[in-house]
Amino acid sequence: MRKESLQFLEDLIHAPSPSGFEQPAQRVVRKYIKPYADDIQTDLHGNVMAVRNPGGSPRVMLAGHCDQVGMMVQHIADDGYLRFASIGGIDPVVAVSSRVLVHTDKGPILGVIGRTAIHLLKPEDRGKTKLNLEELWVDIGAKDKKAAEKLVNIGDPITFAARFDRLQGDLAIAAGFDDKMGTFICMEAVRLLKNRKLKCALYAVSTVQEEIGLRGAKTSAFGIDPKVGIAVDVTHATDYPGASKNAVGDLKLGAGPVIERGPNINPKVFDLLIATAKKQKIKFQRASCPRGTGTDANVIQLTRSGVATGLVSVANRYMHTPIEVIHLGDLTAAAKLLAETVAQIDDALDFTPM
Repeated sequence: MRKESLQFLEDLIHAPSPSGFEQPAQRVVRKYIKPYADDIQTDLHGNVMAVRNPGGSPRVMLAGHCDQVGMMVQHIADDGYLRFASIGGIDPVVAVSSRVLVHTDKGPILGVIGRTAIHLLKPEDRGKTKLNLEELWVDIGAKDKKAAEKLVNIGDPITFAARFDRLQGDLAIAAGFDDKMGTFICMEAVRLLKNRKLKCALYAVSTVQEEIGLRGAKTSAFGIDPKVGIAVDVTHATDYPGASKNAVGDLKLGAGPVIERGPNINPKVFDLLIATAKKQKIKFQRASCPRGTGTDANVIQLTRSGVATGLVSVANRYMHTPIEVIHLGDLTAAAKLLAETVAQIDDALDFTPM
């Protein structure tokens, strides 16, 4: 991955963006994509759209959501500990003992998610595999409620504090690859098309509030009214112990982007993605989803009178945990796949299933 692109990815990861609080990440997107877009728009929902060839036809939408799962301060207890609610789906078991950042008006404050030590638990509670968030708290080191209230307000968002880092080879770790890497891929596709003449009008969207109901994709797709829409998201890797290939498929990090197939996917968009990957010699994987995908592709497909929809995914280990793992080469390949696919779309292509 080129140096500037890697820095963009790191900057995105380090910009806090739980659902409803995506502004820091969107500022990173607007700054990075400015040299490569003909126009940049931000709607009332907070979606950021990088537009190429706005007068072209048909309109094509790429969507990757920039929001991440997180938490929110719900209550400040008399002893100064913060009780919290989740933003999106968080497993309380994996949250225990995580370093977190509470994002306050005065800046981020470091904290840790606490739980009663195993030595002090009742025998029947030891080894418990199910927890409720109400059993946990955030410890910011405040001596009491008054001290905590000088720093934190009810409603302040909280994110896991795990930063971008590297494992062996091209494996990278961080909190929030779901789905900041999707936003990264869509914007990289725009960059790759900078000097290409397009016939279609391209709208690459960094969508918001996906983790709480695909909300940003719904409003931005309605506004854009695309003929073709391709969402980019993570999917479950099954190349680690305990992951079920029978349930998800045989999906590996470093084996290329995942091209999804199923009722949420327009068959001609699927065929175009497959043909493009083969022609460009891009490694790819296939996955099936016999229902709605639970991604931005869901609501894009159902916009107005219907959109020809595709879904390109990237295999991700440990989704919705404080440390997710992806392969940087999969991101580069996915961006190239999108760019080369978009470059072929014009009014002569009929996406009507026949």
